[in-house]
Parts: sequence; structure tokens; C-alpha cells
Amino acid sequence: MKTPRTLLAAPLGALAALTLLLSGCGKPAAPEAPKPAAASPTPAAAASPADTSAAPATAEDAEDRFDTGEPKELNLFCWSEYVPQSVIDRFTKQTGIKVNVENYASNEEMLAKLLSGGGKYDLIQPSEYIIEALIKDGQLLELDPALIPNLKNLAPEFRNLAFDPGNKYSVPWMAGTVGIVVNTELVTDEIKGFGDVFQDKNKGQIVVLDDAREITSWSLATLGIPVNEVSDENLAKAKPVIAKWLPLVKVYDSDSPKTALLNGDVSLGVVWSGEGAILLNQDKKFKWVLPSEGTHLFVDSLAVPKGAKHPKNAQLFMNFILRPKISTLISDDFPYLNPNAEARKLLTPEQLANVASFPTAEEMTKLETFRDIGPQAAKVDDLITTLKVQ
Repeated sequence: MKTPRTLLAAPLGALAALTLLLSGCGKPAAPEAPKPAAASPTPAAAASPADTSAAPATAEDAEDRFDTGEPKELNLFCWSEYVPQSVIDRFTKQTGIKVNVENYASNEEMLAKLLSGGGKYDLIQPSEYIIEALIKDGQLLELDPALIPNLKNLAPEFRNLAFDPGNKYSVPWMAGTVGIVVNTELVTDEIKGFGDVFQDKNKGQIVVLDDAREITSWSLATLGIPVNEVSDENLAKAKPVIAKWLPLVKVYDSDSPKTALLNGDVSLGVVWSGEGAILLNQDKKFKWVLPSEGTHLFVDSLAVPKGAKHPKNAQLFMNFILRPKISTLISDDFPYLNPNAEARKLLTPEQLANVASFPTAEEMTKLETFRDIGPQAAKVDDLITTLKVQ
């Protein structure tokens, strides 16, 4: 099942109690498009038929055939529908390392399993604020830059993010934003931001993400309050705004919000950028709007948990997915913002021109990432749950 990304932070020390309070929110739905076949490695230099030790085809191939000295196994714990099988198959073919994949549906589920038996996982794929929380709690291994030379391929804006300065503990996988999709055949008014969406005249025509942290952040943005300043005082200010908005919503869907828009059930949506990118590709009547009040940048990354049995294999995989051609395979399946600058050079003009996938440089400077908000996460969830039933 395709599952949405959860954006509620959980204080690690109170995780067991908090997971009873948090609802299972979501991760960006995987694009419903055929996955491209994995590319065949370039033939190695000519060798005699009896010679089975031909040199690797490229310097990158040689790099990824490096013997880590660990058993040929890697245990990957990742979001469902977020890692192309073609990438896993090619990594195994290139390195001989078998990848065992286990999926989770939310950051909270990942945290619970990690903290109860983290030694079974070599590589995890948390969101930005969870990376921050895990670093604070000493749950991640510091990476060895010598094992990940392809870090140089990351775009500058992804090399020193606030949740992991210097990329000491994590490697960005994919990123994205939350924005507004407008069906221009049904909506003739100009839509610039959240305030234009949540109006009485649009009642019953709106789909939004079923995500408490997200909805709260939109209300904070309209009030001019930074999305990470989730104090009791600011939640009190946000409450009447959200109370006015929620009765206007027809559909809550973090899994596939594009469906209601494609079916014509609604004319406006506040959705993940990857979902918006798919809608723009499918029908020109859809328009993508980055909210004028502001929005945030989410970053899903790879990290090695403390106690991993194959940490070098994990970092070899990190280096592998940072290869430009491999990174494009991820973009082909999941049209989010690719943090790999060298991979972007290989994307098609159509992919790069999709405004939902790739914000402008000016827009990028205005995007914040979610930070770990500790126990306030439960209060955010309670606020939205209470207002939904009123």
C-alpha cells in the first residue's frame, strides 16, 4: 500500500507513550507510472573468454566494487514505494551485496522498531526532523566521507542543512515541498496562497493532506509565524484559523490526493509536490502554486543507525545512489526535487521544467525545513483531531 509521509515529531524518550497518541499520517504517494528497467552496466574492457576478472567498466564501477570486508548483505529499512527495485537490483549486480528490504508507513513506526531492536537495520530513511532527533539522542553513526566520495554531487543547498550540519550523519535521498494545485477549468479566481483556497465559496471543493503538522504549519504561515515556532501560545493563535478552514474541506488524503483532483471531485488541493508534478504532466488544466504565505522543504535522507552490523555496506549504498545515472532512476519513478546536482544534468528538459518538482532558486531560499518539536507534536495532533470532529 502506498503510504504518506508523517510530519509529526516524536521525542525519543517519550516514544512509547506518544505512539499511542499519534495517528498514522502519511508519506508522499508513489507516482503511478511504470518503472524503467535498470540500465545494463557498460561492458568491461576486452578480456579473453577464460578471463573472468575483467576490469570494471568505469571508475565508478570500480568504486562500487570496493570490498568493505563485511558479509555481502545490507538490511534496508525504508518508506514503502520509495526505492525503485531497479536501483536495488543494479546495486546487487554491481557489488554482490544482497539487499533485504523492510518497509514502514510512518516515521513513528520506524522509530519504534529502531529503538526496540535497531541492531537489525543497517540503513534507514527518515525525514529531516527525525534525523535531528536521532542525532540528539546519539542513535546514528557518524559517516566516513572517504566511503562516500559522491557526496560531491549534492547540490550546495543540500550539503549543510540545519538538521544535520555538514552531512555528518545523513545523505539526502529526495526532497519536496507542499503546494496548491488548481483546476483552472473549474476555478477562475487567482489563487496565490492558503488564504485564497480556504474561503467559504470553495467549500466542498478542497482536498488536503491528512497531516496534522502540515495543516498547522499552513495556519502558522498565514499568521506570519515561522513553521517551527509551535509554542502553546502560537497554537492558540492558529486554532481559530484551522477551525474556520476544516469545515471547508471535502477530502483528507495524504496517500493519493491527486485522485480527487483527477476525478473532478474537487477543484483545489493542497498536496505534495510529487503529486502536483504528476497532475501537471497528465493534464494542462492543472496549475501548481507555491503558497505566497510560505511553505516548507521536506528532505528524506539515508542514515546508518547505531549498532548496524554492515555500516560500510550501508555507506557503499549511499555512495551508489549518489551516482548521477542511478539518481536519475529515482527521479524517473518519483518526480520530487532531486538533491543531486549532477543527476539533474541528465534529466530531460520536461522533467526539469516541471515547476512542482523543481522550485526556482529564489523560491528555494524562502523554504524552511521542519525541525524536531519534541512534546509539542502530541499537542499538534490533539488540536487537529479535536477540530476535525467539531
